[in-house]
Amino acid sequence: MTTARERAAWARHAEQAIDDAGLRAGGARRAVVELLAKQDCCLSAQEIRDALVAAPGATPSMASVYRALDTLTDLHLVHKVDLGGAIARYEPAHPDGDHHHHAVCRDCGAVVAIEDDGVERALHEMAGRLAFQVDAHDITLHGRCAACAGQTKPRRAR
Repeated sequence: MTTARERAAWARHAEQAIDDAGLRAGGARRAVVELLAKQDCCLSAQEIRDALVAAPGATPSMASVYRALDTLTDLHLVHKVDLGGAIARYEPAHPDGDHHHHAVCRDCGAVVAIEDDGVERALHEMAGRLAFQVDAHDITLHGRCAACAGQTKPRRAR
């Protein structure tokens, strides 16, 4: 998981990139950046708006949240994550390439972040064997979470 320091660095990077693009950093865009900087995993646009509405301060419209997410995606500050289904999710795109993958419960929709250095090494080794330059990759595991599968204890990704 990303640390508080890494999340704060992403927020500063995002604010600088927005400024460099000549865009205003206020309003919904700033609120979305501040919220995403506090997250460990991806959120849907609706989850982002719900969190902003629950917090004190201005309440951006759903359209403003989508516009902010579109701009942040266009600036490569946010990854639009497709986990299957009709709902896109969003998470910070760290400038150093740091990222994680996801496991999605087919029953309750829970999303779990997966960080695994071994998988990353294997993917890079595979790309080398294929003589393929990988620009980006993502892995999504689909199945049932521990609670939905009736297990008493969730298993952690290794």
